[in-house]
Amino acid sequence: MNETKIGRYRWVIITLLLFSTTINYMDRQVISYLKDFFSTPKEKGGFGWSNSDYSNVTTFFTLFYAGMTVAAGALIDKIGTKLGLALSLIVWSFFGMLNALAGSAVSMHIIIRSLFGIGEGGNFPASIKTVAEWFPKKERALATGIFNSGSNIGAMLASLFVPWCLLTWGVEPGWKYAYIITGAVGFLWLIFWFALYNPPAKCKNLTKEEYDYIHSDELVAAHVAPSEDVAVENKMSWGKLLTYPQTWAFFVGKFMTDGIWWFLLFWLPDYLKKQFHMTTHEVMWPTFIVYGIAIFGSTFGGSIPMFMINRGMEVRKARMLSMFVIALFPIALLSTQYFGNVAHFGANASILAIGVICIGAAAHQAWSANLFTTVSDMFPKRAVGSVTGIGGLAGGLGGAVVQKVAGYLTDLYKATPEHAYAIMFAICALSYIIAWVIIKFLSTKAVDMSNA
Repeated sequence: MNETKIGRYRWVIITLLLFSTTINYMDRQVISYLKDFFSTPKEKGGFGWSNSDYSNVTTFFTLFYAGMTVAAGALIDKIGTKLGLALSLIVWSFFGMLNALAGSAVSMHIIIRSLFGIGEGGNFPASIKTVAEWFPKKERALATGIFNSGSNIGAMLASLFVPWCLLTWGVEPGWKYAYIITGAVGFLWLIFWFALYNPPAKCKNLTKEEYDYIHSDELVAAHVAPSEDVAVENKMSWGKLLTYPQTWAFFVGKFMTDGIWWFLLFWLPDYLKKQFHMTTHEVMWPTFIVYGIAIFGSTFGGSIPMFMINRGMEVRKARMLSMFVIALFPIALLSTQYFGNVAHFGANASILAIGVICIGAAAHQAWSANLFTTVSDMFPKRAVGSVTGIGGLAGGLGGAVVQKVAGYLTDLYKATPEHAYAIMFAICALSYIIAWVIIKFLSTKAVDMSNA
């Protein structure tokens, strides 16, 4: 069917999600560009934090974020995506701004950053549920890839904006302005969200043809006439969901791979400074490039299964084949420290290492777009928010482990940080293919939920 005849309002909705995710990650990323200041000794004007202090702040954020994704998923299944995502953004924007008042005490940063994490935990459960409500299965990976690219755009904006704040206003009070301004942006987004979003059944901007197209999968399965409203179903309990192998497939996938992206977000600037002796301002463009290339991975990776499905391949088979191919690319990260050896490659070492990291970052985003979409492939819509929340908990726990390991290793190998990062990049390289094997095994035991 012709796209113009169907209608395109669903892409307006995905644009709103793209911007909310951009704001989410821009706010989240601010702290990584302040680490150098936080770690500067007090006698030199900094906070005097150790690497473990910094990792404790990011770890507590990750844990509270993870815990909230479970509660947020269930809450959003109950109150809907419009109100759920709005409440989430209000909380994270408020506490993001409040970070500016934390002072130098690690404990205050942990408390405020943890509350900030509670707010941020609602973005992905709400966004994935919205995609399930607004897109047919064959378009969901692409739609997810588009909004998920906001995680890269947000990181890119932070990589330029935070150093600019420090350069314009000085480190003090520049670090405070970075928190305040990025946090305030979220409240502007709310205006557009409330003006443009309503559920498909209540959206006046949605044509009959586009509504039917969005619901084409379930209408065909149920043999109902076009334009009939799909019955509202009761949400499923967490206990029930945890009895399904496909829930654990998603759990394992998130636990083993989410932390890799968190590592790139929170530790890439530190790696570039330690490995190549870059300043805070010099790391702006390399990190900007890494997160920019990752956008390609998010959008292109989401389109791979759609290409296969359009040529007749079954949805789940297309998804798993795509994820297997994608899981092979992060193995390139094993070579990061080889190419990053300045003694061997001189001035080109940083360029080569960044190139390899770009491959890993793009692969992660392609993987993430498809992993998220497995939820709407394997579960009815009434369970999508809750399952996404369970996966978010898993991803947060995995992220917390990665943060603590990174903090421990960088303190342990303080004199030779290249050893710490060699271990970390090896973990990053192998996590995806191991996760794919486990997901493949569990998904073969998936239970049909059409009558659940």
